[in-house]
Amino acid sequence: MNSLKELVKNKTQNLCSVFFTAGFPQLNDTAAIIESLGTSGVDFIEVGLPYSDPMADGPTIQYSSEVALGNGINLDVIFDQLKSIKGVNKTPLVLMGYLNQMLKYGEEKFCEQCIACGIETVILPDLPMIEYETHYKQLFAKYGISNVFLITPQTSEERIRMIDGLTDAFIYVVASASITGAKGEISQGQIAYFERIKAMNLKSTLIVGFGISNKSTFNTVCEYVNGAIIGSAFIKFLDAKGVKNIDEFVNGIIK
Repeated sequence: MNSLKELVKNKTQNLCSVFFTAGFPQLNDTAAIIESLGTSGVDFIEVGLPYSDPMADGPTIQYSSEVALGNGINLDVIFDQLKSIKGVNKTPLVLMGYLNQMLKYGEEKFCEQCIACGIETVILPDLPMIEYETHYKQLFAKYGISNVFLITPQTSEERIRMIDGLTDAFIYVVASASITGAKGEISQGQIAYFERIKAMNLKSTLIVGFGISNKSTFNTVCEYVNGAIIGSAFIKFLDAKGVKNIDEFVNGIIK
């Protein structure tokens, strides 16, 4: 069984995930960051593929991508880094990138490399559902890869239920109709959105992302969904303090 699927089956509350950009702040920090996040108690880790033209990323993650690309990161390097820790890493990994990266790299090669380094779940925010249903669903099934769809406050109930039917990992609940980035506290409008999604009684695990930056916002969203992903706040932490004090950041969220 996909290790992430097993995780969300056995733990249904307060799932904590942290996003970081591979190759940031230094080219070879990827493995150390994953190891530190895992030992700090993070439930699963989202590994971002640096991209020059991201559609969903705010300035903080865009900055980390620019630095990583400047460091010389590319998909081959990332896959090699992930393979180097496959035998020791026990924390489920999710790969987050963009469709064009997979197309340029080669669809089959991309999937083969994912499985070779222990990645069984991917997030491709710009993958159209029709393309998934007519092509990528079969391709991913061939390799045992799960695809994660995103929903926003503007997503229709019909589409949400369609996504729920196609999901076997988790649904990424975008907290607001905006790019990534720490936003402060959770608004009443966002709470109403979470309540609406919760009332739909979907079968899928629900993980909130975009704007989750501290213990308060994490705890608030976990009242309505199964867990949350923290990204920009962690990138800022890495930029300021490097990889040596990651447990300090994680403890500030979940302890």
